[in-house]
Amino acid sequence: MHNILLVDATEEIRPMAAGLEEAGFAVAHAELDGVLAEARTETPAVLVFNMLGRSDAPAIRNLLRSADMPHGVAAIAVIRSDQLGTLDFSIGFDDFVVYPALTEEVTARVRRAIWLKSGVESDNTLRTGDLHIDLSNYKAYVGGRPIDLTYKEFELLRFLATNQDKVFTREALLNRVWGYDFYGGARTVDVHIRRLRSKIEDRTHTFIETVRNVGYRFHLE
Repeated sequence: MHNILLVDATEEIRPMAAGLEEAGFAVAHAELDGVLAEARTETPAVLVFNMLGRSDAPAIRNLLRSADMPHGVAAIAVIRSDQLGTLDFSIGFDDFVVYPALTEEVTARVRRAIWLKSGVESDNTLRTGDLHIDLSNYKAYVGGRPIDLTYKEFELLRFLATNQDKVFTREALLNRVWGYDFYGGARTVDVHIRRLRSKIEDRTHTFIETVRNVGYRFHLE
């Protein structure tokens, strides 16, 4: 579970906590002068700063550049629309949310910030669109959200994603993912594809396409 730290959360900002907790995050609160101490104990993935009408940018800049700040922590600013023209990203913000914002938007931006901070690309990491596959640790993320996959679901996803836009018959997938000595039928593939889709796809993410009378392919819209 990722920890989120709301900094100087006023009554305007505090409702965001409920939405983040409902999405599976652990949320804590801190005043600006206590962020470093809180960050050392809570090890947050994201700091969400209340920037509504604030003018103490230098203090926040120093905080984010402090050697005591844990590595890899993302910073998001909550601002009003009239602050868009003056928001200073040199402070160290990775993203921003315009108040008032939908709970879904806040959650999505937090997940995106975590995803972008999740590590350096390597031979053991595959990223395509909002899908991030950690090949070494058998983990997958969609927009920063961890996906709980079985071993075969992961292997099926890995195979399709590394062969993007190529169409595979059910028989080919059985051979490549399950092995030539597997005696199960094509329905095995259909069941795993259905389960995989239910875990990685939603109204904003579609990865696996059914090719009528042929099979499946991984395809980004």
